[in-house]
Amino acid sequence: MNDLVSLINEAVKKEGIDLIGFAPKERFDALDARKNPFTVFPEGKTVIMIGKRICRGALRGVEEGTNFGDYNLFGKNWLEDEFLSLACYDLVNVIEDAGWEAVPLFPNPTDIAPTGVSVAQGRAAPNVFPDFDFAAVAAGIAEIGLNGLLMTPKFGTRQRFHMIITDAELPATPLLKKSVCDGCGKCAKACPLGAIDVNDTQTVDVAGKKMKVAKIDYSKCRICKNGACPNRFSPSLAPDRIAALCARTCIAHLESTDALTNKFETPFRKREPWAINENGNAVVRDTESANVLGGEFSRDGNRGVRG
Repeated sequence: MNDLVSLINEAVKKEGIDLIGFAPKERFDALDARKNPFTVFPEGKTVIMIGKRICRGALRGVEEGTNFGDYNLFGKNWLEDEFLSLACYDLVNVIEDAGWEAVPLFPNPTDIAPTGVSVAQGRAAPNVFPDFDFAAVAAGIAEIGLNGLLMTPKFGTRQRFHMIITDAELPATPLLKKSVCDGCGKCAKACPLGAIDVNDTQTVDVAGKKMKVAKIDYSKCRICKNGACPNRFSPSLAPDRIAALCARTCIAHLESTDALTNKFETPFRKREPWAINENGNAVVRDTESANVLGGEFSRDGNRGVRG
């Protein structure tokens, strides 16, 4: 098995994989069958989560409010569909060349309803789409922050993941002990739609790791014009919020507190952020309580009027 680990490590470097973690089967025991990767591969022993960064520059056009399309390519669609998929496919081949079966899985939303019927009694109906958030935490490379997004110690919210299930029993990665999210609540303060309620939280437990997550009103996120992207699989599902104002404010805060290991010469947030309310109007910051890392916005929809 040490030889396989060495082969995987070599492939990780070759493919430019930024994040990798290994989760043993027992960490998924409490997970519902429809969200459990081992429903797809019952004889599997290990879930491998691999991630590539969303380069900080891919968020620059959104942060400035001047270019959204290139984030959709380099930060989302191409990153998931091509860059990460190719790395996942090549790593699967490395594992299978060593004699172990490996199942590549794309991050389809877990909430998509079954599109078929069960092929046998006791088997979940297709398609089963595993819970990638749960798996990334179980693999020891991420946590779920107060804002409901996956965070890593290296990139904060700036990454995407693919999954591999294998029947090779690989050494487990320890769960993250130190929290990335400090619970500052700046994500909620930055949201001009008030979609994040930090006063209404639930504790999410993944294999014994407990995380406090705020209630998110996704009906508001779906009409967000501040960098949130509609869910490309179904508009009724939660949108992609990694480029939204809440997540960008989180990145600015984590970098300012030196919480991330991916360092830069200059700060991410270079000026006060722009914001648009649910009516499509620009909103204005309350300059008495706000700072460049997140504060209160006026939600009255009037241009040039302080909240």
